[in-house]
Amino acid sequence: MARLLDFYRSTLVPQLMEQLGFTNRNAVPRLEKICLNMGLGEAMENPKLLEDSIEQLTQITGQRAVPTKAKKAISTWRLRKGYKIGARVTLRGKKMYEFFDRLVNAAIPRIRDFRGMSPRSFDGRGNYSLGIAEQTTFPEIDADKIETVRGLDITFVTSASTDEGAKALLSGLGFPFRSQ
Repeated sequence: MARLLDFYRSTLVPQLMEQLGFTNRNAVPRLEKICLNMGLGEAMENPKLLEDSIEQLTQITGQRAVPTKAKKAISTWRLRKGYKIGARVTLRGKKMYEFFDRLVNAAIPRIRDFRGMSPRSFDGRGNYSLGIAEQTTFPEIDADKIETVRGLDITFVTSASTDEGAKALLSGLGFPFRSQ
């Protein structure tokens, strides 16, 4: 079982119950899923970019990425409905906790001039989103084999109904928030 999942169940749940004032273990916020998204507008001209990005997301997460398609046509961008313009992965369960552990302990410390993640990126419903400028911050990606540097978006979906509960959960799991 994932090391972080064991830590959450044995140590963090009792701490959060005390900190947030819950009496029921099931009411404590938990991480439900992690969604990774890589937008590739230039994939319309070069389909190889989409294949490379899918392969990179698969290496980063350990789960096969799927292409995303345009929902509607936008003529000024020469975009038609159904064009493949991105890649995404949704992680749940054991793979989610393993990815979170690798993100916090291996990838985030490799970001240049890192001073912590912004605590303002919550959506008001207990979910947190962040953007990573370079996919090369992940140790699974070989920087020598990268043609173009691309970023990706990561969203942490929690069961918390408030941003305070989600921040307490992510902080307890070791997420490095910047002190304001």
